[in-house]
Amino acid sequence: MTQIMERKGVFFDVDDTLYDHLSPFRQAVAAVIGEREGFPYDEAYHRMRYYSDKLSLEMGGAGVMENDSSTELMRRKRFELALAEFGVKLTEKQAADMQAAYIGCQFNITMFDGAKELIKRLVKAGIVVGLLTNGAENHQLRKIRAMELDHLIPPERQFISGKVGWDKPDTRVFRHVNEATGTRPENCVYIGDSWRNDVIGALDAGWSVIWFNHRSANPETDTHTPTHTAASYEELAGLLF
Repeated sequence: MTQIMERKGVFFDVDDTLYDHLSPFRQAVAAVIGEREGFPYDEAYHRMRYYSDKLSLEMGGAGVMENDSSTELMRRKRFELALAEFGVKLTEKQAADMQAAYIGCQFNITMFDGAKELIKRLVKAGIVVGLLTNGAENHQLRKIRAMELDHLIPPERQFISGKVGWDKPDTRVFRHVNEATGTRPENCVYIGDSWRNDVIGALDAGWSVIWFNHRSANPETDTHTPTHTAASYEELAGLLF
């Protein structure tokens, strides 16, 4: 039992950590309002993610965020609120069209350079490798399948908040992962791009955190300090091996 409890674990976020989540956002915005020179797509994307998390929690969390009318309302509203901060006022139809365009290209996924290779190295090294992502179960599974990760990360190590019942940064979801994988918090590393969900959530759960800050974002609080920060998979590999 002691040997099992000392297993090392490395767990990855999915959206904008394993693949570029900005690309479908940019395509969706351009499809509705046109490509605008100088438009701060990175900043607008971060605000869309913020409103997505905020509205999802207000509506009951990812556990109830499958395909129903409330989900569609949230998905439209996040575009309206985010773009309004940058002087773009969307109609309901434009927001719906933007969401449809976003979904239409969201599963055409290209993983970041070195991502799959790093996962293979970790698996080969005997480390427990898993995924922990916020979102509705079926929606997130489609992304995982699109990346063809099942042969590297078995379904029992793919933790989706909509199925588990808790959303990051709730520490209960991290404890659930530890219990399900036979790992301890002090032996686990979480890799993710979101300050609120990933850095704060994992640190509060007693895990080490590598903040995957590939967009050069600023820390959102001064109460937490990532164990490490990396901006590429080359840097991640250097920290993990």
